[in-house]
Amino acid sequence: MRPVELQRYIRTIPDFPRPGILFRDITPLLGNAAAFRAAIDAMAAAAEAVRPGAIVGIESRGFLFGAPMADRLGLPFVPIRKEGKLPAARLTVEYALEYGESRLDIHQDALEPGTAAYIVDDVLATGGTALAAAKLVELLGANVAGAGFLIELAGLGGRERLAGYRVDTLMTFEEA
Repeated sequence: MRPVELQRYIRTIPDFPRPGILFRDITPLLGNAAAFRAAIDAMAAAAEAVRPGAIVGIESRGFLFGAPMADRLGLPFVPIRKEGKLPAARLTVEYALEYGESRLDIHQDALEPGTAAYIVDDVLATGGTALAAAKLVELLGANVAGAGFLIELAGLGGRERLAGYRVDTLMTFEEA
């Protein structure tokens, strides 16, 4: 079977959610079983190369990729959620967004100290959310083995913001 060209399954929506933004819509990829499988396989292979002990997915689209990756690799899946959505004792990190601030939570017992965690999300843009997730992993005493993304929006500084961490992406779009 021919390799799937994943980029053709990403739809670009101009001026969404506001004028001047080119939104990269992953729903066509999710809607095509072969493309979705190929994306999960490639992301899982990148993660496997660093021998993680857990896959950490960032709410919510990181769950779409992280959970099947964890299943394929036989690893636990750890969700990082938006503030207030985890029921047990948790740690919280606040981080800056373009238009304000947000918070992410992780359960205090989600990772054992020393665990190599691989962080997963759909898009790497400015890197703020991924950096907050890395801080949560490290607050638990675990190590960030790397971070994997379906898409990188180059030019928004995400890769630079995650300097010091391994960053894997399947495709890159140039953004100004």
